[in-house]
Amino acid sequence: MQTVTSKDGTKIAYEKLGKGPAVILVVGALASRSDHDKLAQRLSPDFTVYNYDRRGRGDSGDTKPYAVQREIEDIDALLDEAGGSAYIYGISSGACLALEATAALGDKIKKAAIYEAPYDEAEGEAGKWKTYRATLDSLLAADRRGEAIEYHMKFVGVPEAAVIGMKASPGWSNMKALAPTIAYDVAVVGEDRSIPAGRVGTIKATILVMDGGASAESMPFMRATADKLAKTAPHAQRRTIEGEDHSVDEKVLAPILKAFYSEEK
Repeated sequence: MQTVTSKDGTKIAYEKLGKGPAVILVVGALASRSDHDKLAQRLSPDFTVYNYDRRGRGDSGDTKPYAVQREIEDIDALLDEAGGSAYIYGISSGACLALEATAALGDKIKKAAIYEAPYDEAEGEAGKWKTYRATLDSLLAADRRGEAIEYHMKFVGVPEAAVIGMKASPGWSNMKALAPTIAYDVAVVGEDRSIPAGRVGTIKATILVMDGGASAESMPFMRATADKLAKTAPHAQRRTIEGEDHSVDEKVLAPILKAFYSEEK
């Protein structure tokens, strides 16, 4: 493990492995860098992988108050550590953060690959998102971490049986430690969960926009969101990974990322 200091003085922990062009991996909600260990290993023969803990997670610091801009600055610090530029990959809310960073940091990000950014512009969803944010904030303010995680899981459609299994697993305590950062992911997704079309439309880098074929039934908005993102970004490629759901298999994903980052354009 190594650390880099972000603009506001926060220490951001990361692991660096492999050789070749730099790639930064961005996790989603209730995840730390360990969740990308297998993907990092599979990319490391061809890339120098920067697998980091987003602020508030794992071994990274958490200077208050939180702002999405601080997370962009964390990625910028990693880019400087990587020599000034890199590719980036983000999943779920980490995909939203990767998009925000790509829009803000210009040509420092050479290409961006995103998987299932959870924007949802369907009718009525903005109101549901507002209610969800308020309830989540209330639970976290009361330090009711377990309840906050359960509420979040229910909102995103995790089956009750799966949540019961999580609560009985050794990893539940780790999830409770990460619970406050759910609010950070909510902030990254945005006030009303709509696609930030204005910012996405300014991105000059090529973006690979992905969703999973198996997500179509459980989270149908993912397909519509991916389609619109690909149409909004000026230089986008669009791909559905058949058979995969929101937890995409790194054995399937890694070759796709390698091919995308290795393309001339």
